[in-house]
Amino acid sequence: MTQPLRVALVQTTTPADPAEGLAHVAPLIRQAAQGGARLILTPEGTNLLVQDRAKREALLADEADDVAVAGLKALAAELGAWLLIGSAIVKSGHADDPRAANRSLLIDERGETVARYDKLHVYDVDLPTGERWRESAAVRPGDRAVVALTPWGGLGLTVCYDVRFPHLFRALARAGADMIAVPAAFTVPTGEAHWETLLRARAIETGCFILAPAQGGSHPDGRRTWGRSTVVGPWGEVIGKLDHDRPDVLFAELDLSAVARARQAVPQLTHDRDFAPPDPIA
Repeated sequence: MTQPLRVALVQTTTPADPAEGLAHVAPLIRQAAQGGARLILTPEGTNLLVQDRAKREALLADEADDVAVAGLKALAAELGAWLLIGSAIVKSGHADDPRAANRSLLIDERGETVARYDKLHVYDVDLPTGERWRESAAVRPGDRAVVALTPWGGLGLTVCYDVRFPHLFRALARAGADMIAVPAAFTVPTGEAHWETLLRARAIETGCFILAPAQGGSHPDGRRTWGRSTVVGPWGEVIGKLDHDRPDVLFAELDLSAVARARQAVPQLTHDRDFAPPDPIA
C-alpha cells in the first residue's frame, strides 16, 4: 500500500508589505514542516495584500526580486519540503502592460521553481452587500492552464476565483492532475455562501483531491477574508477544515489511491460528448 501523503495548508492574514508577509508566513511554514508535511501550501497573495493601487505598485517587484518569494524558496530548501506559494503579487513581465501577475509558484525541496501559473480568471464583481471588486484593473490574467508533476502525482494549479469555472478543473484532471490547489482570499459574503460547496463540487466533478489554503481575518488594508482552509477528497468528502479565519496550519493525510477508486466508480472524465450549443433565447 502506498504511504499516505501528509500535506499542510497554511492559513494567513497577510500584511500589505512583502517583507512583513514573509515574516508572517514563515513561522507557519516551519510549523507545517515540523508537523511532518511533505507538501505545504499557502494562500493567494502570500507576499502582500493591499487594495490601494498606488501603494501596491510601489511595492511590486519582479518575481526574481520579490523578497517574500526569495525567502520562501530559501525556506523550502532549508526545510527540504515542497512548497506551493499559493500566489505572489509580482510584476507580470509584460513591458506593454503595467498590471501585476497573480502568480502561483511551485517550489521543490531544493528551493527551485518547478512550475508557475498566472491566475486565469480575475475577480470583477458587484456583490449584493455593496462590495465592488475590479481585479482586472490591477492584475493581468494568465492564458494557460498548468499541471505540475510532483513526487506524488499531478498537481493542478488554480487561484481563488478560478474555482467558479468547472471546465478549467476538468481540463486539469484530464491532463493528469490527482490534486488541485485552490489558494484563495475569498470575501466574507461569498465565502460564507459558496466556499465549501464550490470546493466539494470541483472534487466530485474531477475525482481529485482539492487543497484550498485561504486568507482569513481582518487585513491591514481594510479587507476581510473568509478563512476556513479546507481539504476535500475525490469522492467529495471534507477531510479537514479549519473552522475559523485566524492564522493556523491544517494537516491532512492523502491516500492518493482514492483518486483511481473514485474515477473507476464514476468514470465521468471519459464520458464527454460533443454537442451543438443551444439557440439563444430572443
